[in-house]
Amino acid sequence: MATNKKNGLKNITGLRSLLRTAETLTEALPYLQEFGGKTFVVKYGGHAMGDETLSEQFASDIVLLKQVGINPVIVHGGGPQIGRMLDQMKIKSEFIDGLRVTDKRTVDIVEMVLAGSINKEVVTAINDAGGTAVGISGKDGNLIQARKLEHTRKTPPNKRETIDLGFVGEPYAVNTEVLDTLASSKMIPVIAPLGIGRNGTTFNINADTAAGAIAGAIGATRLLMLTDVAGVLDKKGDLMTNMSARNAQLLIKNETISGGMIPKIETCLKAVENGVEAAVIMDGRVPHALLLEIFTEHGAGTMIRAKKE
Repeated sequence: MATNKKNGLKNITGLRSLLRTAETLTEALPYLQEFGGKTFVVKYGGHAMGDETLSEQFASDIVLLKQVGINPVIVHGGGPQIGRMLDQMKIKSEFIDGLRVTDKRTVDIVEMVLAGSINKEVVTAINDAGGTAVGISGKDGNLIQARKLEHTRKTPPNKRETIDLGFVGEPYAVNTEVLDTLASSKMIPVIAPLGIGRNGTTFNINADTAAGAIAGAIGATRLLMLTDVAGVLDKKGDLMTNMSARNAQLLIKNETISGGMIPKIETCLKAVENGVEAAVIMDGRVPHALLLEIFTEHGAGTMIRAKKE
């Protein structure tokens, strides 16, 4: 009799688990219908990229998105890996306002790490998960055309100075034909954030900036930025799940949004201004964060739209 009870409890537990799975699929249905055929640009970096389990989950999630009809375009970072390689090469690295000062020797290392080892690791993970990923850099096919970034900062009393960051660039044009070709061939682009100058110069581009520029150029439905924070927090420390572009600007002004979050928000604002339906800053440390954001009602981060719904 006791054995029968145990078997009955196992059956009930198993049934509940199956019902939860069915409920999850039912919840996802309207989003599957809404986003089929749409393009999502995903900025991949931070802890999600450095953790083996999260990396495998990310790769599987990207393959799932492609399988259900969403076209993912991945732009990856690689700051920590670049830093480690520079240390091994005994090349000193300096940051100004979060941007790596990049001389000629450093940009060669940046290209080697970003377009080489990191890019191929991401590609391999997606292919191992059953997808067909192709790794490229922003230099390939003149994908990301860039110019030297003119970085300025405030100095007392109320003045500004221009800082020479070396071979750090900003995108001014994106060759969308490259991505259109890959999308039509069922491939998943994995892009290293390098840019090509008018005279063939290689530029190191911030991955957030590159992802935002690509999202705007191809008219992506979503820009999804995986970070190491939950999203945008209010002054009480609570997550703000939705905001308009105007509200985001006000939050920067009153310093609710500060520090390293400001350039991320500015990237989102520019993408939305350029036609991206919505940009999301989300926690890449959460397992399957992409799926939670895309296929559930509550999402998994802070969504910014031109106008708050």
